[in-house]
Amino acid sequence: MTAHQHDSTADRADLDAARLLLARMGVAAEDLLTEPVSRPLVPTFADYIPIVSAAVSEGTRRVYNSYWNRILDHWGHRRLDEPTPSQIKQLVEHTRTHVVARRNARGGRSAGEHLIAAFRCLYRHAEDDRLITAADNPARKVAKPARLPSTRRAVASNQLAEINHTAATTGNDPTLDTLLLRLHTETACRRGGALNLRPQDLDPDQSLIFLREKGETVRWQPVSPTLMTHLQHHANDRRAPHDGQLLRYRNGQPITSRRYDYLWRRLGKHLPWVATQQISTHWLRHTTLTWVERNFGYAIARAYAGHNDHGSEVGTTTTYVRATLNEIATALATLTQEPHPLS
Repeated sequence: MTAHQHDSTADRADLDAARLLLARMGVAAEDLLTEPVSRPLVPTFADYIPIVSAAVSEGTRRVYNSYWNRILDHWGHRRLDEPTPSQIKQLVEHTRTHVVARRNARGGRSAGEHLIAAFRCLYRHAEDDRLITAADNPARKVAKPARLPSTRRAVASNQLAEINHTAATTGNDPTLDTLLLRLHTETACRRGGALNLRPQDLDPDQSLIFLREKGETVRWQPVSPTLMTHLQHHANDRRAPHDGQLLRYRNGQPITSRRYDYLWRRLGKHLPWVATQQISTHWLRHTTLTWVERNFGYAIARAYAGHNDHGSEVGTTTTYVRATLNEIATALATLTQEPHPLS
């Protein structure tokens, strides 16, 4: 090969490499010949946080709002492109050390994790709006703290009986409270699923309720005919609109998450171990799902919980062993010792 041929081959290789690099960057060769487009002025946190807050779902806003307010307090006047990853880490550490200490606190790890997630949400929208590039996103370079295992666990059957008995014999509305406890024990639903329940979400013929929970997930969940009867009676007795919230106080006003707080505070006063262990509604979810997994296997427990197949911990096998609604109903019928139309 002559020196000229060798130079031509090298030039072609360089050109091919340059074309490949431009293609990966999403840049056409013609773009290099035009005048660069000026990027929009990067807004301040005070200007941009309300925009993102209005663009996200209500659930996301509820989770991140207090952390966005913390960012506003410290950096409201700063532009999004000003903080460095190190400065974000400093603010996270400051938040961890100044969080309100509770009995079940873990050194502010949860507050730090949520603050980083709130930053990532902001900067992800800024990328989408082309205010910054992915390479200039400082939140991408800040790792979340590893999440510690939960201290929640299944409640023993005798303790669950104590909880239900105390709820039924104390308080200003034991009918409502026992209905809440049975709903969560039978379905293992989250608080949001119960609060979002409407009369039109009841299918009494098949003893199913339509649950709408976090992440905009929806599913039909079997319930016992007894629970279905009580849900219908509650809706009629407390004048719940067909397309409005089902769970209501005696005066017809819809309940909020505060009812759960009041219920568990009251139970903690009568049952000291409830207060000591910080037992809450989510423990009922652990209780039911643990029982289902032990008696009917992982696939049915996963479907019973309403988990999707998109988590990072999920293997491909779940695609082929997904449980059916009839299998969930069979597990429920065994749990409640009451026949179900789909079991």
